[in-house]
Amino acid sequence: MKIHTLTNVHGIEARIMTYGAAIVSLRTPDRAGNFANIVLGSDTLAPGLAGVSYFFGATVGRFANRIANGRFTLDARTYQLSQNDGVNSLHGGPQGFHQCVWSAEGSETSHGTALRLTYVSAAGEEGYPGELSAHVTYRLGDDDALTIDYEATTTAPTAVNLANHAYFNLTGDPSRTILAHLLTINAERYTPVDATQIPTGELRAVAGTAFDFRTPQAIGSRINDADEQLSRGHGYDHNWVLNQSQPGMMTLAALLSDPDSGRSLEIRTTQPGLQFYSGNFLNGKPAADGGSVFGYRTGLCLETQHFPDSPNQPAFPPTILRPGQTYAEKTVLIFRTLPDGSAAPSGSTSIVA
Repeated sequence: MKIHTLTNVHGIEARIMTYGAAIVSLRTPDRAGNFANIVLGSDTLAPGLAGVSYFFGATVGRFANRIANGRFTLDARTYQLSQNDGVNSLHGGPQGFHQCVWSAEGSETSHGTALRLTYVSAAGEEGYPGELSAHVTYRLGDDDALTIDYEATTTAPTAVNLANHAYFNLTGDPSRTILAHLLTINAERYTPVDATQIPTGELRAVAGTAFDFRTPQAIGSRINDADEQLSRGHGYDHNWVLNQSQPGMMTLAALLSDPDSGRSLEIRTTQPGLQFYSGNFLNGKPAADGGSVFGYRTGLCLETQHFPDSPNQPAFPPTILRPGQTYAEKTVLIFRTLPDGSAAPSGSTSIVA
């Protein structure tokens, strides 16, 4: 297991661990120029020990999010996957990509320092067909953007959905909750879930609900509303249907800001969905650097992805990769600071269509 460090001319630093191809640290400045780590993670988390079940900063796959009953049918053959979330499969199973040591190769490009990580998943691993060659490239540019490129090829038809599972806390203080963060999501609809958190197949309008983040909303303002969906997720743990003019087009996904520190994050992606998870199951057990712990709702995830359970939902954007094809998706994290007296990023007052 090794840790590689990417830096830019403004002092922003990303530390990437080969175990899980994970972001373990991401240091950015507040409005006063003070740097702090804005993701939950630890250099000291050993493989197979504390923190694995929370997927801190990891690349998750083969299939990010849930697959119902850990099962899907492809070309008239049914595949049984490992079940690690009740009856469902979650984030590729208990020995998914977050549990693997990836090979890494660093480089300097005209767009900044880059790290390309590779993992070859054997045919049958966690029940998935085909040998999958997966690549994740992190690139930190002097434009203060961290770009994440995903690529994969396969020897047999298989389901693929790669995502990063970083937990953000823009205060830079992991003892504080994320409930005062302001969040905007560029989506008119989301995918409601059943009692096991599998999408029902409905694309439900966010208007008039606690899931409407088309204008900046404090995360804690409606998280305890009497809403069946919030109850099923123990808070927010749902996929939003991003407003894309056409499939695969780079699209604004979300804007996140912390009014106190002035840090803000803009997320753009080619992926069709965004899973917003409000850290509902963090419980203070995994230790962080400096003796800190990650408590209840001290981090949030904004996972760009395809929709959960897509192999079993033919109306959802497809996630089947076949030999001769290349899976390719991109997500860009853009770091900014807000001026004094500003609570939300400029231009983010509304993204209602």
